[in-house]
Amino acid sequence: MAPAGKFSGFQREGNDWFCKAGLPSDITVSVDGINFHLHKLVCYFEENNSIKCFKLILVAKEQGEGFDYSFEEFPGGPDTFLIVAKFCYGFRMELTPRNTVMVYCAADYLEMTDEYGEGNLLSKSESFFYKSILRNWKDCILALQSSESVKHRAEKLQIIQKCLNALSVMVCTDPSLFGWPMMMYGSLQSPGGSILWNGINTGARIRSTESDWWFEDISYLSVGLFERLIKTMEARGIRPENLVGAVMYYARKYLPGLGRWQGGQSSVTRTVASFSLTPVVLDQRVVLETIPTLLPQKKGKSLCRFLLGLLRVALILGVNQTCLDSLERRIGMQLDLATLDGLLIPTYADADTLYNTDCVERIIHHFISSESRITTFSPSSFDLETSPSSGPIRKVAKLIDSYIAEVASDVNLKPTKIRFLAEAISGSSRPLHDGLYRALDIYFKAHPWLSDKEKEELCNVIDFQKLSIDACAHASQNERLPLRVVLQVLFFEQMHLRAALAGCLHVLDSESAPAGPVNVPGDMTGQIVQRDGWVSVVRENRVLKVDMERMRSRVGELEEEFSKIKQEMKKVSKSHSSLSSPRLVARRIGCNLNLLPRSSDAQPDTIESTDPTPRASVEKAPSRHSRHRKSFSLF
Repeated sequence: MAPAGKFSGFQREGNDWFCKAGLPSDITVSVDGINFHLHKLVCYFEENNSIKCFKLILVAKEQGEGFDYSFEEFPGGPDTFLIVAKFCYGFRMELTPRNTVMVYCAADYLEMTDEYGEGNLLSKSESFFYKSILRNWKDCILALQSSESVKHRAEKLQIIQKCLNALSVMVCTDPSLFGWPMMMYGSLQSPGGSILWNGINTGARIRSTESDWWFEDISYLSVGLFERLIKTMEARGIRPENLVGAVMYYARKYLPGLGRWQGGQSSVTRTVASFSLTPVVLDQRVVLETIPTLLPQKKGKSLCRFLLGLLRVALILGVNQTCLDSLERRIGMQLDLATLDGLLIPTYADADTLYNTDCVERIIHHFISSESRITTFSPSSFDLETSPSSGPIRKVAKLIDSYIAEVASDVNLKPTKIRFLAEAISGSSRPLHDGLYRALDIYFKAHPWLSDKEKEELCNVIDFQKLSIDACAHASQNERLPLRVVLQVLFFEQMHLRAALAGCLHVLDSESAPAGPVNVPGDMTGQIVQRDGWVSVVRENRVLKVDMERMRSRVGELEEEFSKIKQEMKKVSKSHSSLSSPRLVARRIGCNLNLLPRSSDAQPDTIESTDPTPRASVEKAPSRHSRHRKSFSLF
C-alpha cells in the first residue's frame, strides 16, 4: 500500500473527489458521473492491489485517451469505489453490514485477490462476511437488503444464497443461544437465557421465545428475496404453519386492504434489527401475484379466510388472470372451511349486480372438481377442521344456500344466475331443502314482477319431499308461489303427515309391547329421519299418547258407570215383579190359583229385554196396553 502519511484524506467538491496530497492529480476515474482525481504514482505502486484497474488505465493510455477512464457499471457505485480508493491509499477502511456485500463484489470485479498481494481487499471483505455477517441475524438481514444493487455479481459469488441459508438455520435455532435482543424495549438476553440490565446478569429468565419473532425482520426484504427466503426455509424443514404466518404478515404489511377482512392483526414481537432496517417500496400488484405461490398446499380456516381477502384485493388491483385463477382454485379446494362473510365479494368493475356471483360460481366448480382433498395443518394452528368425516359437501351446500339468500335481495340479479348457483351443488347433497326454499322466497319477494313460469322454473330446483313440516306449512300458505307449486307442496305435506302418523303408531306399539327389538320399517324411518322431522314427530307422538291415555281413562269411567246402572235396573225390576205377582198375593190370602179359570186370550207378561245395550233397554219402553194388562191380569 502507499504510505498513508503522505495523504491526509479525501475531499469532495461537487461531483469531484480529490485526495489531499499536496500534489496535483494525474489520473481521473469516473463512476456514474462522479469523478475521482487520483495519482498515477499510487496506481503504479499499488498495481498488485487492482490488476484490472491498472490494465484498464494502461489500455486507455495506449489508445491516446490519457489517464482517464470511466466505469459504467461499477458494483456499488461511487460510494463503494471511494472505499476501494481509500484502501489503495492506505487509509483505514471500515467494513459494515451495509457495505460488506458491495465491497466484496467490487473487489471481485477489480480482481483484488491475494494472488497479487497478501491481505488484499477481496480476502478482507470475504473474511468479514463469513466471520461476522453470517453469524448475526441482524447483520445478515442488512447484508441481504444491501445486496439489491449488486444482485447479479452477488449471485455469482453465492453471497445471497449463503445469507438465506444462514437465516434459515437461525430461525430453527433458539435465539437465546446467540445473545439476540428479543424485546422491543430495554431487556436483553444473555447467551444463557438470563435477562441483562446494564450488562449485569439479573438471574431472571425470559419466557420461551415465540415462533413468530422473525416475521417483522424478514418483512423488510424485497419481494424477490422474501420469496427465495421462504422457499429456502421450506426446503430446510420449517413448519408449514410458521411459513404461512410469515407470508400473512408480509402480505398484511404491504397490502393494507387485507386488514378489513382479516380481523385484528396478531401482535408480533419486534427485534432490534427492525429499527435499523430501511423500509422497502414495493409494487402491490407484484406482492399479491407472488404471495399465492408461497403458500403451501394445506388447508385451514385462517388460511381460507386469508385467501378470500387476497382475492378481494386482487380484484381491486386488477392482477393477472393467472393469479386470480390460482386464488379461486385454492379457495375452492377448501370451500367447506369458508364463511358467508368471506364469500360476499362485491363487484368492483362496472357491473349491474352488487356481488360477484360469477367468481363464487367458479369457486364452487373448483370445489366439485377437486378429486383429492388437501391435508390440513397440525392441530395446534389455524383453527382447523376437527372432524374430516363431517361431510364437507353438506357444509358447502348449506353455505351456498345462505349465500343465495343473502344476494337474492339484489334487484338486478337474474333468475338464471340464481338457478346456476342453486344447481352447482347437487340436490342429493342437501339433507333438507329449507334453506333453498328460504332463498327463493326472498328472491320472489325482491322480484315481484317475475312470471309464474319463471317462478316454476326456479322452484324446480327444490325437492319438496325434503322440506320440513314447518317449511311445508309456510309454503302451502305462501302467496308468492305459483298455484301449481302450492299444490305440489300440499301433496307432499299429506305424505309427510302420513309418514309421521305411521311413525307415531310404530312408536306407540313399540312402547306398549314387551321389551324387545323394535322393528320399524327401514324406509319409513329413513324418510322421517331424512326429512329432519324426527324431533317434531316425537313431540306429536307424546301429545297423541297423552290424549289416548285420557280417552282410555274416560272409557273406563263410562264402562264402570254403565255397570252400576245395569245393576240398579236389575234390582228395580226384581222388586217390581215380586210385589206385583198374583200368585204371591193369592198364596198370602190362602187361595189356590190352580182352581181358578184361565183366560184364553191371556198371555204371560215378560219384562226381560233382549237389547244388550242400556240405551236400547231404556229407549224401548212398554206401551200403555201392556201396562194395563200387567196391572189387571192375574196371570
